[in-house]
Amino acid sequence: MKNNNNGNGNTKLILLHPYIQKQAATSSNRLWLLAVLSFFTIAFLLTLIYTRDDPATLRSPPRSSSTEEEATTAALLPVPPPLPTSVINTLVHYASRSNDTFHMSHAELKSVSDVLRKCSHPCNLLVFGLTHETLLWNSLNHRGRTVVVEENRYYAAYFEELHPDVDVFDVQYATRAAELGELLASAKELVRQECRPVQNLLFSECRLGINDLPNHVYDVDWDVILVDGPRGEGPDAPGRMMSIFTAGVLARSRKGGGGKTHVFVHDYYRDVERVCGDEFLCRENLVEVTNGMLAHFVVERMDKDSFQFCRERNGTAAKRSG
Repeated sequence: MKNNNNGNGNTKLILLHPYIQKQAATSSNRLWLLAVLSFFTIAFLLTLIYTRDDPATLRSPPRSSSTEEEATTAALLPVPPPLPTSVINTLVHYASRSNDTFHMSHAELKSVSDVLRKCSHPCNLLVFGLTHETLLWNSLNHRGRTVVVEENRYYAAYFEELHPDVDVFDVQYATRAAELGELLASAKELVRQECRPVQNLLFSECRLGINDLPNHVYDVDWDVILVDGPRGEGPDAPGRMMSIFTAGVLARSRKGGGGKTHVFVHDYYRDVERVCGDEFLCRENLVEVTNGMLAHFVVERMDKDSFQFCRERNGTAAKRSG
């Protein structure tokens, strides 16, 4: 701005630069943005205040356990239909034709598959021993739960990595087949205490009881138990005393009223399998022995105050088997 020398010394000329106009417009936009943000913030706070106690907007309380969640999910899912008889017969046929030296015969496989087929509801199947037939049992019991117990932790991990749909748990057996007499004598002496026929094995101190499986295994009412492990050949092998005793206790300790458990013992011709089968599963419960190899017992649930495995006095069945 300059002075005017023509007489209007007090006159001033004011020019508005474009920058000033832009700054005014920017300030106006910022005010509008602040107003919009304030509106939405207030609306959100009001919504939160008036709906926080509304039952319709509350989340469901957390489940008490993963087991409850699994049970609820399973109850909501439709139960798949059973395998057609033709499929079962085909699976059994090809499994019996295996080149594996230790595979079961067709008659033995059919004995187990017939029981699984007759389950009135999805079966709970417990198998001691990872064998050539493991995938067959899991397939035949496709509507139910199959759990396998294996002595070799490395093989168990390897198998489960190859077949993640099969539940395999490893157990370390602290027995030898040569200790059969000593272990039987101890079990008879403690039949009213640690080695009683009805108990929760998770807390058992009986030398023949398997107590290091996952907790939920002891809560299941097992419909079928197959004893085909651990190794039983030779005096230094673990022997199947613990698995047979455990099968007998699990069958008698079912929580469901009036339930029965089908217990199969493979290699029944051997001393350990025969003597322990007669002692803890009982001759009066023996249904059949297929090819002298596979014994089939049907064991009923017992009262918690029962302290005798067999209706006959302990030891009678073992004497008769000799």
